[in-house]
Amino acid sequence: MRCAIVTDTFPPEINGVAMTLQRLACGLAHRGHAVEIVRPNPDRRHSGQKRTDQPEVDEWRVRGIPLPGYSSLRLGLPQKRKLLQAWGGQSPDVIYVATEGLLGHSAVSAADALGVPAVSGYHTHFAQYLEHYHLPALERIALSYLRRLHNRTALTLAPTNAVVDELKGLGFERTYPLGRGVDTELFHPDKRCPALRARWGATEASPVALIVGRVAPEKNVQLALASVRQLRAAYPDLKAVVVGDGPARPALERSFPEAVWAGARRGEDLAAHYASADLFVFPSESETYGNVVLEAMASGLVVTSYKLAAAAELIRPPLNGYLADPGEPLLFRQAMRDALGHRSRWAAVRSAARETAAGNTWHRIIAQFEGYLRCAIDRSPPGAATEAAEAPLQPLAARTGIAPAVAGATPTP
Repeated sequence: MRCAIVTDTFPPEINGVAMTLQRLACGLAHRGHAVEIVRPNPDRRHSGQKRTDQPEVDEWRVRGIPLPGYSSLRLGLPQKRKLLQAWGGQSPDVIYVATEGLLGHSAVSAADALGVPAVSGYHTHFAQYLEHYHLPALERIALSYLRRLHNRTALTLAPTNAVVDELKGLGFERTYPLGRGVDTELFHPDKRCPALRARWGATEASPVALIVGRVAPEKNVQLALASVRQLRAAYPDLKAVVVGDGPARPALERSFPEAVWAGARRGEDLAAHYASADLFVFPSESETYGNVVLEAMASGLVVTSYKLAAAAELIRPPLNGYLADPGEPLLFRQAMRDALGHRSRWAAVRSAARETAAGNTWHRIIAQFEGYLRCAIDRSPPGAATEAAEAPLQPLAARTGIAPAVAGATPTP
């Protein structure tokens, strides 16, 4: 099939949506499909056609404007007329609209005009983000816009069953789960680097707490760093390392100079940063999935997270990580304290986390994605062809007979 993927972000930009789309696009191409990416030009040059770093995938770059607060990211401008011109001669068999901005809206309208099925992806809680940027009054307007746009498409794909249920409750129709995978060869405990730990000022015995992701208000990085600072009273050799960049970094770097600010990392360098840490701290409450949780688990880290998104589906505390109820900073800090207080179990937790991650392969996710696209082309609801891939993995606790426990039942100030 010929598939066009329309998105406001794609590598070399570094974020979970871009990485996921790269995996999906290249996965389809490796399965013999023709894939075209339609995205804003990441710089100010004129738009046009080019090859990506993956020679089997084409890019068509269109005009865009900088995203406020993220000068490195650009939002696509309305392009319906140009899309109709480009697709009029030889239309794609299916269009995957991954982001819901002006470019995505244009793609859905163009698909309607051409009679081409469109599938949409719900990758980001944009409406919730508005609250973090002090624009809560716009949340209802944004939600209404998103619901109308997604309901114009044949299917909406969301990253977890919980998000699917949430969207259905908000009036989103024909919504189905499409999880995320992880490269367990890239993200591997064997990438641990003593020299890197030494640069962080950590010995092999020093616990290192790692934070990976966009350094932005909605990621709640401040809670992670404040928790590490407070826990150092009991664990004075505890270190904090932040991998990532974003608009909140300058202020947080001034407030927490004791942390190691490593900036954005990718590839083998990123894998080494994961594997060289011990505790992965993820207090974000705005995730639809949270790819970094799966990467941390594949790297053999002890994960502490709110019970949301991927963490809620993958972690069974205290077997393969630690969880806290959302919206409870004291419980989150207690979960970190529980993890640090049971370091004798870390080898078992690391092994169980790695085992969990190994069951979430990109091969399975890409096959499921292909099945959804074919259902859209055939104008048929997803059925047996996707059910096997949709089925959640059996929880590790169920396989081992160990009952899950709730971390942080009693908060400790």
